Amino acid sequence: TYHLVYFFFKQLDRIIIHQQVELLEAVLGTETSSKYEIKNHLGQRGYFAVEENDCFDRNLCSPIRSFTIRIADTTGREVITVNRPLRCNSCWFPCFLQELEVQSPPGTIAGYVVQNWDPFLPKFTIQNESKEDVLKIIGPYVTCGCFEDVDFEVKALNEMSTIGKISKYWSGFVNNVFTNTANFGIQIPVDLDVRIKAVMIGACFLIDLMFFENSLNGL
Repeated sequence: TYHLVYFFFKQLDRIIIHQQVELLEAVLGTETSSKYEIKNHLGQRGYFAVEENDCFDRNLCSPIRSFTIRIADTTGREVITVNRPLRCNSCWFPCFLQELEVQSPPGTIAGYVVQNWDPFLPKFTIQNESKEDVLKIIGPYVTCGCFEDVDFEVKALNEMSTIGKISKYWSGFVNNVFTNTANFGIQIPVDLDVRIKAVMIGACFLIDLMFFENSLNGL
């Protein structure tokens, strides 16, 4: 199974993540477990992702909640696990910065996503399994795009060169493939290490939870 995962992600330089919104959540505004589809740029489904937590976390802790997201193939076999502990969400206190761990295959560390303190911009570091810094992610000053696409740039460690991006799509080419829910695109070099590609998916989930969790109410 993992060899199939390796092949699927190895050939991709663009990954689409589409959140499925439950009817109860859409009608009543009640948080239910997040479910995602992971697709290639043509909209062809490769994997499913399901968030695991309890009702208390989802409704009372919401954007700061702990979670485990399990990514599985179409047969239900888990191939990637994303773990995020419960941490307070504040840009003013470095001790509350966010961090999550990505395993691929489950039980084997692929890397980490670590939030960096900055008073103005959302910043994250992508680390490998040894917690060595690999890439940076830098978001915009304002993450509310007023229904315009919002880009978080993927940069080299010197923060000078941009090699990709994680985008929240409000419009654009995904409208032909998806309904009007949470859509994200990850654009990365095709030759990027497959384990780091898995970590980038974890970064996308974290960005969604931190900055866009409550935005569906406005759609």
